[in-house]
Amino acid sequence: MQLTSFTDYGLRALIYLASLPEGKMTSITEVTDVYGVSRNHMVKIINQLSHLGYVKATRGKNGGITLGQPAESIRIGDVVRALEPLTLVNCSSEFCHITPACRLKSVLQQAVQQFLQELDKHTLADMVKDNSPLYQLLLN
Repeated sequence: MQLTSFTDYGLRALIYLASLPEGKMTSITEVTDVYGVSRNHMVKIINQLSHLGYVKATRGKNGGITLGQPAESIRIGDVVRALEPLTLVNCSSEFCHITPACRLKSVLQQAVQQFLQELDKHTLADMVKDNSPLYQLLLN
């Protein structure tokens, strides 16, 4: 399974925010510079993460972005569910004439559920805790 770039960069943005000292604000520009991604794309991602409560965005002179909740409470599976369109195939009879007899859809749904169950075992804090190589790469 391949995640969309939206979800990929959403997870990366959260990892970056979790790697900062607690409560430290940063800017979307700083996140885009770290990952070399389009600022417009990152604005959309941060906006969505903010609506979901994963990021706190503050406008104005002293504004910026920070995690909206503790990294320990952000499960990777929940983030992926919120950002990723998890439909692997289009099984409508309009696109596939074997839909009424096909068993592939249920197998793929089971695979997605197992994928998400594995992601649910990990929090954002797990991605950054005691990860000095990550800190070296992100914060230097």
